[in-house]
Amino acid sequence: MAPWASDWIGKYKGAPLCVVRPGSTEEVARIMAQAHETGTPVVPVGGNTGLSGGTHAEGAIALSLDRMRTIREIKPAARLAIVEAGVVLEQLHEAVSEHGLSFPMTFGAKGSCTLGGMLATNAGGSNVLRYGNTRDLCLGLEVVLPDGEVLNLMSELHKDNTGYDLKDLFIGAEGTLGVITGAVLKLSPTPRAFATAMVAAPGLDEALGLLNRLQEATGGAVEAFEYMPGAYVDAHIAKTGARAPFEARHEVNILVEIGATAPRDAVPGPDGSIPVAAYLEEVLGEMLEQGGVLDAVIAQTDAQRAEMWARREAAAAVCLGRQPLVNNDISVPLDQVGAFFTRMESVLPRLDPGAEALSVAHLGDGNIHYTVYPTDTALSDTVTQAVEDVVAELGGSFSAEHGIGLSKKPSMARRKNPVALRVMRQIKAALDPKGIMNPGKVLPD
Repeated sequence: MAPWASDWIGKYKGAPLCVVRPGSTEEVARIMAQAHETGTPVVPVGGNTGLSGGTHAEGAIALSLDRMRTIREIKPAARLAIVEAGVVLEQLHEAVSEHGLSFPMTFGAKGSCTLGGMLATNAGGSNVLRYGNTRDLCLGLEVVLPDGEVLNLMSELHKDNTGYDLKDLFIGAEGTLGVITGAVLKLSPTPRAFATAMVAAPGLDEALGLLNRLQEATGGAVEAFEYMPGAYVDAHIAKTGARAPFEARHEVNILVEIGATAPRDAVPGPDGSIPVAAYLEEVLGEMLEQGGVLDAVIAQTDAQRAEMWARREAAAAVCLGRQPLVNNDISVPLDQVGAFFTRMESVLPRLDPGAEALSVAHLGDGNIHYTVYPTDTALSDTVTQAVEDVVAELGGSFSAEHGIGLSKKPSMARRKNPVALRVMRQIKAALDPKGIMNPGKVLPD
């Protein structure tokens, strides 16, 4: 049971009552029926790569979906994939690529995270800017309810207004309402060409201006716009020995990627240049002249593109390798990202003069991973509440893409609208009257 007795970062440890590994929806249903009859708590587990303690299963059945890895069907004409919950993200990427399609969701844990876990937490990632969160990529679900009944919501329809959209209750519910066992997922054409670059900007306002310019020039084809502060780049170099992105050190480093699906943007011209890369080079050149960009390096090969992405995808290893830490996964409006950092630069030293902070951000959607290393673990909650205060003042959220689990329950109690919490508890009581589904998670005690 060792692989299921600890979360990925080692913060939450505890022996499950047992681990069950069903191989089908029918087996999940029989397990849940017995658990319901006996009042035994059940914690669904996907790839166990979460960061909020959502799979902590002390004294509960850990219900692993890792054997349910069948891609039931790929429908190229409809651009759909019908999958089981245990399918690993990278497995789906590889399977649909054979049809010239992509499942446009990616992040560092793609080699181990499962689609069921992604749906349960409504995972985000680096391509949310263009394609949305996991919720936006799901048309239908198959869910085993707490009493063992199977709720078949495996719709392939883009429009179906027949009452409540029940699937959205389970997406993002972190296994507290039922066990997701299957899904109908939307696919997209694989871009024919990418234009990828590292860009140094004078500030975040200028970086946002660059994003808007690129969106206009490419018809909204910007797939990723990732912010890496100078301190993060320094930490990445120190940990991995990788090359610096530029000859000079810069405070605002942006990874930008544009994906072109239309032949007019992707087919090389007579001079061998790719139009989408030419768009990027043109915009960057104009902004260099205007002072909106300080430096830029455009990837010329797949290896250079991979090197740029490796810098960003190492964030978990770089930021979560020190203790103690306060891991904040917050979101603010796009035009308030700079304001968040400015305010925390003055707030944090007042709370803990010796504290350090390390961050990366999905700048295109306002999601900031703000990691603080306090000098004393006793200050962790104080730091967390200070971050929440700043986020609330800016109209943001204390939880963007990692889920609530155990770690953010105090934040839910402090910050979530009381009426919303009451409605959530009513839904939980209606679907799980015995309280056996992932008990103690998400909702404040």
